[in-house]
Amino acid sequence: MCRTLAAFPTTCLERAKEFKTRLGIFLHKSELGFDSGSIGKFEWGSKHSKESRSFSEDVLGWRESFDLLLSSKNGVAAFHAFLKTEFSEENLEFWLACEEFKKIRSATKLASKAHRIFDEFICSEAPKEVNIDHETRELTRTNLQAATASCFDVAQGKTRTLMEKDSYPRFLKSPAYQDLAAQALASSTSASSSSPAEPSHT
Repeated sequence: MCRTLAAFPTTCLERAKEFKTRLGIFLHKSELGFDSGSIGKFEWGSKHSKESRSFSEDVLGWRESFDLLLSSKNGVAAFHAFLKTEFSEENLEFWLACEEFKKIRSATKLASKAHRIFDEFICSEAPKEVNIDHETRELTRTNLQAATASCFDVAQGKTRTLMEKDSYPRFLKSPAYQDLAAQALASSTSASSSSPAEPSHT
């Protein structure tokens, strides 16, 4: 995008406005049923924008690798919205819960949180039961007897692999992402072609 708001040409501002509108549509269409409370919202702009990749670069980066998608707050939000259309959002929610779980430093909190995650995502008939094999489920149950930050690692890894091999390719092919990526590409191309030339210093 353009470097500073003051330097935005009218076309760049219009494109930014259109892009933001499309993001809203992507997240808030009723059929997506996006839960902004649990995952977060798309962030348009940032007070650290000079240090971070532009939004269009962020969107285009999601198709480069699953790691880049998961490392982007906006990418996670978009992927979650997509998974809700396939009724498989529990996989991502479990993965995110595990990431937060690893940050806990208190042994007491670690144990109680581990049981909550297990009851919500792992045990049979859990409200958000993830698709893992019986062996992994029992291994995780055993790990809970002496909960550590790594007790969900195997289950989390298998869930991540399932998303990467199955849901992620469909997300990239979805009309919502294809449209978003096209806008990002157009925005990125427009910004680079309309950026004012640097003054020469003689």
